Amino acid sequence: MIRHIVFFSVPEGGDADAVEAGLSILTENPHATVLEIGRNARSDLYDEKVDFIVYGEFEDEAALAAYRAHPLYEKSTSLVRPLREMRIAADFDSSVAVRHSRYRD
Repeated sequence: MIRHIVFFSVPEGGDADAVEAGLSILTENPHATVLEIGRNARSDLYDEKVDFIVYGEFEDEAALAAYRAHPLYEKSTSLVRPLREMRIAADFDSSVAVRHSRYRD
């Protein structure tokens, strides 16, 4: 399974509701097994730069590629890109993710 995580920020005075509405289009994309849009709870003591998180799960790389090629992805991107400030994305294969400490004292 591929986990896809994207962080967005909205500029000071920007329209966070419009960003959320634009991102919500992604939830209709049929290629994701799970797709969630969340507002940052701002519970971290050190960083408040992230406003929204997109979290997705995909069966494999092909499903993620199909998600990115889908017209709903383009629609969301075209609406959100001019409204957002920062975007950071990361994908990882959960089948090879570290699940136990490898730390040795």
